[in-house]
Amino acid sequence: MSKPMGENITAGGAILARLKAVGVDYIFANSGTDFPPIIEGLAEASAKQIPLPKAVVIPHENAAMGMAYGYYLATGKAQAVMAHTNVGLANCAIGAINAATEHIPMLLFSGRTPVVEKGRLGARTVPIGWGQEMRDQAAMIRETVKWDYELKFPEQAVEIVDRAYAIATSTPRGPVYLSLPREVLCELCPADELDGPSRISSATSAARPADIDRAAQLLSEAQHPLIIVQRGAGSKEGFDALSELALQWGIPVCQYWAIQLGVPTDHPMFVGMDPGPWLQDADLVLVIDCLAPWSPDIHDLRDDCKVVHIGQDPLYSRFPVRNFRSDLALVSDTSEIVLALSQATTGYMDATVNQREQRRAEVQQAATKRRSEVLRQAEAGSAELMTKAFVSLCLSKAIEGKKATVLSELGVPLEPLTLGEHGSWYQEPHSGGLGWSFPTGLGMKLADPDRLVIATMGDGSYMFANPVACHQIAEAMEIPLLVLVLNNLEWGAVRQSVVGVYPDGYAAKANAMPLVSLTPSPDFTKVAAASRAWTAKVEKADDLLSVLEAAIEHVTVQRTQALVEIRIAP
Repeated sequence: MSKPMGENITAGGAILARLKAVGVDYIFANSGTDFPPIIEGLAEASAKQIPLPKAVVIPHENAAMGMAYGYYLATGKAQAVMAHTNVGLANCAIGAINAATEHIPMLLFSGRTPVVEKGRLGARTVPIGWGQEMRDQAAMIRETVKWDYELKFPEQAVEIVDRAYAIATSTPRGPVYLSLPREVLCELCPADELDGPSRISSATSAARPADIDRAAQLLSEAQHPLIIVQRGAGSKEGFDALSELALQWGIPVCQYWAIQLGVPTDHPMFVGMDPGPWLQDADLVLVIDCLAPWSPDIHDLRDDCKVVHIGQDPLYSRFPVRNFRSDLALVSDTSEIVLALSQATTGYMDATVNQREQRRAEVQQAATKRRSEVLRQAEAGSAELMTKAFVSLCLSKAIEGKKATVLSELGVPLEPLTLGEHGSWYQEPHSGGLGWSFPTGLGMKLADPDRLVIATMGDGSYMFANPVACHQIAEAMEIPLLVLVLNNLEWGAVRQSVVGVYPDGYAAKANAMPLVSLTPSPDFTKVAAASRAWTAKVEKADDLLSVLEAAIEHVTVQRTQALVEIRIAP
């Protein structure tokens, strides 16, 4: 119920209470000396029985950002992160970059060192009050957020939270930032409107019906259409519609550098990850939410090929250089466009029966051949040192029949897995801010406790995740996440990049490539064991499946965290 007129609350307490009113469930926070009014506000609001989000201690800001990211993936609800002045905000920067690239809404707050040296409640009291001052603190992450502001007056608390949440959740979605000076948070503001409905609604874009019809017409006229999907189909309904659309029309589907799953990995139209063999003949490419649908340096399109882009921001306007051909761009939530396009194509189906059936048979034959080869190569990866593909294959067997989500940050590859549901696969953001998989998995599992969530990563990515902090969080919050560390003792992605640019260069031929080795490797099981995790180490292929099954049984039955370190080939 609303507070009586005339009753006041500190601005710090008002902001926290307003977050609950707009729909935030959690505040992932790492506190500092700027937090007294926040902590006092939590206690004050609780004492006055004002509903609050659950505020939890997350002992590193990168983990807090990852958990907000994962919680959104599981629920579709934007969450809040609170950090300590400029130093905490600096630790949030990588997470903000990742969230911005992948259109993940979140509300990011950090304190601002007190403006005044004396004379006001909240003024500077310790030396870091001077050391943490910046002329423009928000400039640290302004390029990655949709909106930023510094709270000026306590009476702004309600309306500024409404605005922040609305902007974050408007299309295209993304993170926003609010700076909170300590003196302002200490001041009083009215408490009579803390739990009322938001005054500002989110803005949702929608594609024009004429453009949907034009896309359907282009698809019906194409002899060699191709779908490239990178960030999934937006929802379960979109996933099902895209799977059906591709099958009905006999369109090959390429999931190039897939961030989310767009169609099942065993779908009869899924032709793999490489668009090259299909692009060269395509006369229409339907690009579904792709930052980079192909590589212009190695992939060429026919001069007469039409390209249709769809998504929240189909031209990815935040990025200065992205010059992919676009004959038609449809703006809306991806699932809404996929569903509308699927409906619009029904009017063209009778006239294209023979064309579609012949193409479907050809694509299915190619897809079946590709799938068989992928699985054969994965099976062959069980030599003295396992391949990542073999680990994928074993993991696929271990999770068969289970409600599971696999996250991969330079961990298991997608193709050898058998996954058939929306939300069953997420890969690291294309921004490449490492340390993503572990905390994102924690956030997903927190939001959906009954789902089996498996965070897979390379040894370098695991170290970037601040694993001591993440394991502490898993134990403290009782989150039974399964972590797989695929350890090849090096920066494998760096090696691949060097070989790709200089295939016959000195580095490729060197016995030890410079700047890629991560030896000697720590014993990662001991890092996890420090927080009482169930652990195992696998070095032989014959042992992998049984260990994975035991780890899955542990997290689902005993319901505490587990880590498996798997030695793989470079």
